Amino acid sequence: MSLKNKTVAYFYDEEIGNFSYGTTNPMRPHRVRLTHSLVDSYGLGTKMLVNRPQPSTADELERFHADEYVNFLSSVTPDNQDEYLAQMRRFNLGCLGEADCPVFDGLFEYCQIYTGGSVNSAALMNDRQADICLNWSGGLHHAKKAEASGFCFVNDIVLAILELLKVHQRVLYVDIDIHHGDGVEEAFYATDRVMTVSFHKYGDFFPGTGSVEDVGVGDGKHYSVNVPLQEGMDDESYRFMFEPIMQKVMEVFQPEAIVVCGGADSLSGDRLGCFNLSLEGHADCMEFLAKFGVPLLILGGGGYTLRNVARCWCFETSRMLGLDLPDQLPDSALKEFDLYDDTHRLRITVSNMKNGNSRKKLEEIKTSVLKALSNIAAAPGAQFAPVPPRHQIKDDPEEDMDTRGGGQAAEDRRIVEEEDYGAV
Repeated sequence: MSLKNKTVAYFYDEEIGNFSYGTTNPMRPHRVRLTHSLVDSYGLGTKMLVNRPQPSTADELERFHADEYVNFLSSVTPDNQDEYLAQMRRFNLGCLGEADCPVFDGLFEYCQIYTGGSVNSAALMNDRQADICLNWSGGLHHAKKAEASGFCFVNDIVLAILELLKVHQRVLYVDIDIHHGDGVEEAFYATDRVMTVSFHKYGDFFPGTGSVEDVGVGDGKHYSVNVPLQEGMDDESYRFMFEPIMQKVMEVFQPEAIVVCGGADSLSGDRLGCFNLSLEGHADCMEFLAKFGVPLLILGGGGYTLRNVARCWCFETSRMLGLDLPDQLPDSALKEFDLYDDTHRLRITVSNMKNGNSRKKLEEIKTSVLKALSNIAAAPGAQFAPVPPRHQIKDDPEEDMDTRGGGQAAEDRRIVEEEDYGAV
């Protein structure tokens, strides 16, 4: 099946852009609104099932996170944070302008929205209503069970994977954010039902984890895969590592669903990153995974040069639809948010920075990873156990993608359903 024939679902809530980590914090939820503006300007919404996510409830967040942590997130505000100083230290939150994970207005609602998009996506995949789901507001991969970290409060990825495991025996997690996907790896470090694969900058770089020797423990031994890299990774070097490793992963693990953290901070010129990928090099990873025909959930993640984040995620949305967008940005995108005055084009130019990854060192890492993967005898199956109730989402698309989803694809589906049942 070509990408043009796949059903793609896209989750977006216009409220996501209203939340702020503070003016000095590099994390800007507004980038998702910029992405949506480009997606809309290129007319991509008419080719997808566009949905507004149902916010996750506190009980749903507690399927992974500690109840006392969730209760704290739902209670603390900038106005009352002085009453929660001990919990803020314990859970690694701080004040606006001072912390990576600050207490800001609407914090809990923000977590509910972006997590809802990821869990709703997983539920849609469980019901086989979509082949590919996109939630660019998600991908907050650093959050732990009872700790915020690296701009991440609730780990929507873990919660989405837990939802997928209700139907799929094996789920593959792939992280191409420049930072190690430590929160997701930690959550599934001792299980063989989830394989985590992270390609990331390693060394004196946040979060400082993700050695090639970190392979999991117990039943999860060899099911955590880490590919530590150095600054300057370009398209050719990334492809040299990504494709053979992921080919081997697909052969030995045989996942029934794939979740991707598509952080755009691995792009050239990112404010916090130090890789040198083009949009094409970044998107090639998504397309490589999509070609296996396994249900695919693509999430956002890092990305701190806003205009390039929007370019990247819009570009990858089009690629998942099997489309090749014109490079000249639509006039409508330039009128609303003309942050693109650098070139007024979609694709970016990579820099001439030095690639700190020698072919010899990359070959050594790749050989080590492939050897470890060879220790996996066969794709594991799940033991018989009661299955938790599956997440239910309302099937109520609307025409206006900025109001509550819909789009032309949803409208066409509604017409078909009406024809199937006949007029009453």
